[in-house]
Amino acid sequence: MMRAMRGLLLLFLVSVVFICCHSKKAPDGSKPEWAKKDIRDYSDADMERLLDQWEEDDEPLEDDELPEHLRPQPKIDLSQLDMSDPEKMLKMTKKGKTLMAFVNVDPSYPREKTEEVTQLWQSSLRNNHIQAERYLIGDNRAIFMFKDGSVAWEAKDFLVEQEGCQEVVIENKKYPGLKLNLKMKREEL
Repeated sequence: MMRAMRGLLLLFLVSVVFICCHSKKAPDGSKPEWAKKDIRDYSDADMERLLDQWEEDDEPLEDDELPEHLRPQPKIDLSQLDMSDPEKMLKMTKKGKTLMAFVNVDPSYPREKTEEVTQLWQSSLRNNHIQAERYLIGDNRAIFMFKDGSVAWEAKDFLVEQEGCQEVVIENKKYPGLKLNLKMKREEL
């Protein structure tokens, strides 16, 4: 309760100081209707206008500093797009966008072993200049999140060749792990 009161008091003081020091005058000398209100009576919309007014003179952020949904989309050269190779087409369309790959690990592995091998795979990807964040979401399942989605298929090529990788799923397409599936086929024979 006390913390919330401090927060409100701080917001109030910052707002008052801002209004007193940085507010621009209307061209004809009169204030807009929302600025005539007492600061305690400001609605969320009034506070949003105040924030917009405050940020008016700020320098715009660089493209790479913007949140992903505000970044300009990379240009795709449709003349170089090979429609016969859907994987290559997906790589081009996911360039610069966040993408997640789901990795299923050998079901016989305990959680600790899954943690260990996925961490090793993440390090190996990083050594190959592929940045991926790894999140364990089950005893035998992990998410690899790529800030640049176009590299996810390179990572997939590496992951499916690893011992203990059962399958990799990218964009709802399943890619079976080569070594684990070979091992399972041998056991069936």
